[in-house]
Amino acid sequence: MPGIHCAITRIVREGKEAEFEEALKSFVARSMGHHGTTGAHLLRPTDASRPREYGILRSFGSEEHMAEFYASDLFADWQAEVADLVEGDPVHRNLHGLEAFFRGDSGKTPPRWKMAVVTWLGVFPVVLFWSRLLAPQLSFIHPVLVTAVVVLAAVITLTWLVMPNLTKWFAGWLHKP
Repeated sequence: MPGIHCAITRIVREGKEAEFEEALKSFVARSMGHHGTTGAHLLRPTDASRPREYGILRSFGSEEHMAEFYASDLFADWQAEVADLVEGDPVHRNLHGLEAFFRGDSGKTPPRWKMAVVTWLGVFPVVLFWSRLLAPQLSFIHPVLVTAVVVLAAVITLTWLVMPNLTKWFAGWLHKP
């Protein structure tokens, strides 16, 4: 998950949820062409205590791209388009590093110690696996390059396989109040 990620929460007016979702889908399609925008995800309400709170996770190539996007006419037009569909102002929270893996449905992250435990549960076996598998095969190259290859394999495995699954499996514990 390169770049920067921003979690935005919006409270949608009662009875306007379907209209908001359609407007959001249209906006996301339009906004994906904006320079530096790398992704957008809708997080629908799951908590019965906040049945109309939607999360939007936006990803950008850099802080500068994010600033350009939120200062753009495109974004200003979107704000005007949904003004009658939402209550209050949006709440923005930038997610840095591993926080992006651990975001909950509300865009909130768990305590850092819980993120550290789950990260260790993912990193330790992955690094052990790749170092045992690759290091003997690469013994003919410099140890620093062997380490670089092992770390590359571990990062790829963690990013696309292990961390998404661990955060899903431990979601109840991670986001328990």
